[in-house]
Amino acid sequence: MNLTLDKKRKAAMLKNQLTLILLAAITGVFSGAVVTIYNVLTAYGEEYSAEWYKGVLANPGFIPLLFLALAAGAIVIGTAVKFVPLARGSGIPQIEGAIRGGIVLKWFRTLVTGFAASLAAVFLGLSAGSEGPSMLVGGCAGCGVGKAGRQGARRTRYLITGGASAGLAVAFNAPLTGFLFAFEEAHKKFTPEIFISAFFSVVSGVLTRNGLRLLLGLADPSITVSPAFQAFDLGVIGSFDETWSAMGAVAIGALVAGLLGVGFYYAVLAARRLFGRMTFLRSTGKFLIPFLLAGAFGLVSIYEMGGGHRLIEAVGTNGGTADFSVTLNFAAPVAVALAVVLVMKFIASVCNMGCGVPCGVFVPMLAMGACAGALFSRAAQGCGMSAEYSDIVVMVCMAAFFASVVKAPLTGIVMVFELTGSYNFNLLLPVMLGVAIGYVTGRLLRTEAIYDVLLESFLETDGVARKGIVERYTLRIAEGSPADGREIHDLLLPWSTVITDIAREGSDGIVPSGVTVLHAGDVLSVRTETDDRGETFGELTSVFGKQDTDGS
Repeated sequence: MNLTLDKKRKAAMLKNQLTLILLAAITGVFSGAVVTIYNVLTAYGEEYSAEWYKGVLANPGFIPLLFLALAAGAIVIGTAVKFVPLARGSGIPQIEGAIRGGIVLKWFRTLVTGFAASLAAVFLGLSAGSEGPSMLVGGCAGCGVGKAGRQGARRTRYLITGGASAGLAVAFNAPLTGFLFAFEEAHKKFTPEIFISAFFSVVSGVLTRNGLRLLLGLADPSITVSPAFQAFDLGVIGSFDETWSAMGAVAIGALVAGLLGVGFYYAVLAARRLFGRMTFLRSTGKFLIPFLLAGAFGLVSIYEMGGGHRLIEAVGTNGGTADFSVTLNFAAPVAVALAVVLVMKFIASVCNMGCGVPCGVFVPMLAMGACAGALFSRAAQGCGMSAEYSDIVVMVCMAAFFASVVKAPLTGIVMVFELTGSYNFNLLLPVMLGVAIGYVTGRLLRTEAIYDVLLESFLETDGVARKGIVERYTLRIAEGSPADGREIHDLLLPWSTVITDIAREGSDGIVPSGVTVLHAGDVLSVRTETDDRGETFGELTSVFGKQDTDGS
């Protein structure tokens, strides 16, 4: 009998996994196609806005027209996100909320609005990355696949995970980054379902990206090593003393970048409170501040505009060359130019996140870390550090800044390598050291993962969370259900759902914990908060199996 049950359980698991593999692959194709088109347009938008601002500088009489266009864009985009609040901000907190079941994702309107609004922000020259909106668009694509396939809420949430991971992978051409983000940030755990949804979505998404780029006649989509970042071998360059001196510089640089990341974290929270108190301005009017500010900064340097890919490449050789300083509207040494761009990028990104402008901040954060690293590298060279180590200092500071703000150290390590094209494992140790220092610095100074904080704020202020009355259910675990033989923390339960008690044959009762293994026949007491009892019960039965009653 036990053998029969075991066979049934394995057959059910195999069927569920094969279905999820197929749907994840379809999600990757859909997400990859939409995000590829989006990123092609954003790349064009960054080039267009840079040329536009250069033209305005050459003809100062057009400056009023520039700010008029920015004001109009602020009003239009502000109005759009007012009616579709899920398109506000980077989109990552919203997607994480949908993955965890706290937000009901209106996938089509959110996809269209997020796509158009964030693209417009790029064309207007804001400090706007494409990776956050790419994850939002990709997650919406996954939700669309789930809805079209009439999948339940549980499997749809896995497909949102896959779509968002594919969106990030396609945006960066960084499959490992997208894959890791699903575990480390989105779910904060590892399960077979998360692996399947992320892996197959990312693979099919990146393949779709590559195929589309070839069809469109764009650059070879294969990964190439960027000449901007020259790696060094710790075992070859310099003496023992010189090497450890460089590692000391790396550690201090990471600390500086980590502290800057902490400052950025608290500045974002302060900006959100400030914009929230601006009752004298309508929600649309508040958008005028970051848009007009972006116009002023863009006239100072084009390196402040866009996500920051151009900026990262510019500081990748010896902390920036003399050519970097001429990007300012005034004569200045390279160090001054770096400091000015860093300050502008910092202020612009803080305002964008504080106000909720639809734009990504992944790359802007990395760009700020790169600027800080370039500045520190130049200072360290003045104290005797070899210029050969400057590139690694920049890379380490990028990773440290990201880790201190996002609290995703593994993602930060892989992202820096994939973004810079520096696939030299001799760099792994210093980058790991930098990430560890940045992460610990953030923890010691009591910062939380920025996207978790923004998600909580979003749920409180925008009113899109699943809220309702408290319901209690008594549910029996069916043979072969997803919960049969699994630990509680591995289950994807509905939002605000807690298992309070377990009744098991031959036991006096079990007090559940995250590592408690559930078995067929267990009777669970479940507490949840819902605004749709029928939908929530359906989601619970998709985890625990069909019930003989309605669970009351």
